Amino acid sequence: MSGRPLLLVDDDPTFCEVLARALVRRGFDVTVAHDAEQAVTHMRDTTPTHAVVDLRMPGASGLSLVRTLREASPDIRIVVLTGYASIATAVEAIKAGATHYLAKPADADDIVAAFGESRSPEGPDTRTRPMSVDRLEWEHIQRVLAENQGNVSATARALGMHRRTLQRKLFKRAPRDSGAVEY
Repeated sequence: MSGRPLLLVDDDPTFCEVLARALVRRGFDVTVAHDAEQAVTHMRDTTPTHAVVDLRMPGASGLSLVRTLREASPDIRIVVLTGYASIATAVEAIKAGATHYLAKPADADDIVAAFGESRSPEGPDTRTRPMSVDRLEWEHIQRVLAENQGNVSATARALGMHRRTLQRKLFKRAPRDSGAVEY
């Protein structure tokens, strides 16, 4: 092995291929898995010091994999990536044992910085940008939905909106101006 062992787990093969190449150039020895089951199998062969885990995958969720990784290796540094970022899922990921949580699209430099291994002498940029109104609305809806255990009707009542309106908003992807969520 030439670098630090890193486990990359994402169900998108193209994304994995591109990100793996970029992480190898940054000194990691990357092993790729496309679901939690494959990741656990790879963990038997090698003990990664770093992991990048997609939140939503077929089969077991990224959150359950984060717990498994943390149990197997308490010192592992885990970055959770997701295209469905929300404050509720960020909190869940951190509680499960993730080191950091990033919204897609995130590049290799963002991930390395999230591991706390930025190449720049001043470290990772942790300044936060103000969220757009659309992003704030998305975050609020996700928080209220989590408080109502995913019940759309109860969430719509709590938000004072029609259930179908809420369903349309939930069907849309999160606005992309979020960047990293710091805790």
